[in-house]
Amino acid sequence: MDFNKASLDAHREKKGKIEIAPKMHATDMESLSIAYTPGVAAVSRAIAADKSSVWDYTIKQNTIAVVTDGSAVLGLGNIGAEAALPVMEGKCMLFKEMAGVDAFPICLATQDAGEIISIVRNMAPTFGGINLEDIAAPKCFEIEEALQDIGIPVMHDDQHATSIVIQAALQNALKVAGKRIEELNVVINGAGAAGISTAKMLNCINIDASVCTSVADIVMCDSKGIIHNGRRDLNAYKQEIVKFTNKRGLSGGLTEAVKGADVFIGLSVAGALTNEMVKSMADGPIIFAMANPVPEIMPQDALDAGASIVGTGRSDFPNQINNVLAFPGVFRGALDAKATRITDEMKIAAAHALARSVKPAKDKILPHATEKGYVKDIADAVAKAATDARK
Repeated sequence: MDFNKASLDAHREKKGKIEIAPKMHATDMESLSIAYTPGVAAVSRAIAADKSSVWDYTIKQNTIAVVTDGSAVLGLGNIGAEAALPVMEGKCMLFKEMAGVDAFPICLATQDAGEIISIVRNMAPTFGGINLEDIAAPKCFEIEEALQDIGIPVMHDDQHATSIVIQAALQNALKVAGKRIEELNVVINGAGAAGISTAKMLNCINIDASVCTSVADIVMCDSKGIIHNGRRDLNAYKQEIVKFTNKRGLSGGLTEAVKGADVFIGLSVAGALTNEMVKSMADGPIIFAMANPVPEIMPQDALDAGASIVGTGRSDFPNQINNVLAFPGVFRGALDAKATRITDEMKIAAAHALARSVKPAKDKILPHATEKGYVKDIADAVAKAATDARK
């Protein structure tokens, strides 16, 4: 099937993927008077007297804004606000279908971090949460950090939903492969938003009874090679990563990074990992090649080169490792708990809930995206983590 043509045809025919539907209907004068004037004035007066009641009377309680500047759309790059709109529509569609969350795409005609921060702050009264999406690093870090005090959860999906799913996938892949977390040498290729967030989470992958277990070592590569202390071109976020990665002081490129490694996590570009590189890794390595739409290495090539388990970001191969498995449940749980932010504890709870939602096997380390039971598992775990933090 030609998915490109089919998608173009479907979008043109349907005129987009989402629409607004009323919960109340103005079918006669009485219903009009309740939904709009004069009755609506009583609702406005109630909220004016107690702003917190906006959660009880309006769409805020179940509505997320999906905000982008179109500067880093996965696989497409800096394509701008208009071209990002169909991707954001898709995100909103998934919020609704998977978690019952109403979501609306907000595509901004600015790529200035300060302006984006100001816009989101000023539109926050309408929404119960903000899903930042496809905003380039490093400004995505600045934007997310600056918005943590606006009273509703703000999460940059490319960072945290991706790292949640990777952690869950790795937990289950280790069970199948018979490897131990604390013995792993992990290579992350790609030091953007998702790569940096994943490194931070893998630095404390397994929390049980407040015990944090780190992998043995993480080596990160960007477009210039291995990130190490000797480099003088690292931004502040990469300098932070150096503090707990590359303990062996490796230098060079991806070829040097993967030698003897147990796990490869690709958040980079098509074809970055070769068969020879896989053969140079430890016995039965785990390969997560998540570049979209074309992975760093095709699954069969990785398996032929000796990989024990292979995952990609695509739905047409086994073991899809995609943030779609995380963000609906995370925000569902945050909304249910009326959380004011999404904490590390909530993210970790989400990862463990996702991992527990399936009995892992070589070709199924995570549930399929269409198996919606895991969404409730994640939502319940996130809500509990948020509620526990308030006790």
